[in-house]
Amino acid sequence: MLIVLTIVVVLAAVQMVILGYEGGIGPLKFLRDWKMSREPGNAAAYHLENVPPLEKSPLQGKTICFLGSSVTNGSASLGISMADYIGKRNRCVMIKEAVNGTTLTDQNKFSYVQRLLNNVSAGQHIDILVCQLSTNDASQGLPLGRIDASTEQEDFDRKTILGAVEYIIAYAQQTWKCRVMFYTGVKYDSGLYQSMVDALPALREKWGIGVIDLWNDPEMNAVSPEDYSLYMHDKIHPTQAGYLKWWVPKMEEYLYQFVEEKPYVQQKNNLL
Repeated sequence: MLIVLTIVVVLAAVQMVILGYEGGIGPLKFLRDWKMSREPGNAAAYHLENVPPLEKSPLQGKTICFLGSSVTNGSASLGISMADYIGKRNRCVMIKEAVNGTTLTDQNKFSYVQRLLNNVSAGQHIDILVCQLSTNDASQGLPLGRIDASTEQEDFDRKTILGAVEYIIAYAQQTWKCRVMFYTGVKYDSGLYQSMVDALPALREKWGIGVIDLWNDPEMNAVSPEDYSLYMHDKIHPTQAGYLKWWVPKMEEYLYQFVEEKPYVQQKNNLL
């Protein structure tokens, strides 16, 4: 009996180490942080405290809410992501609502939809909501759904990817009267994620949202193998260098252009 108990304890300890080292989960989460800190792309030169603010920015003073999962959270970059860099560089107020492994599709209390409803106050001032087009929905093979003819929140099927996307857009525009942007990941091998990206122009036409299309951007896709190795921990998750040197300049370019544009939705339905 003692031998069996010992084996159980040892296996539990091994599992805890694996979860901490590989997944960043549980009391041994620091093991993954230690592993991530040893990657060249997470060197001190890229740390947030070493990044100076810009002298002038069209985003200065604005409140930007970033909604997403591990890419928005910075799961392979010691908890620092584009949200943190953009916030500091542009002297704007940054809200980061990000939980690893979560989906747009409204499956549980951790979905993008539920966290937007429950974790971000309806009374909070928000100028721009920047939402991650989640790779988790694609990796889990969740239903794509369709773009609905309606603009009413209750008409969207939140159990589908596009239904959840439309619900988020409608809710944000009606609750905070704010601009909404979606950003994609960089290109990797996923047919479903490609379909999600392909739906964004029609969503932009319907809702007047902004789209930060890193997936199709020629400059993003022209990265050298050497730089890609520094910038990406894997095919989905950037390192700090990847955010700071590769993703953030391009995202800022899209954001600056977006805030200078007259909101299209304002012309269509006076939500803004």
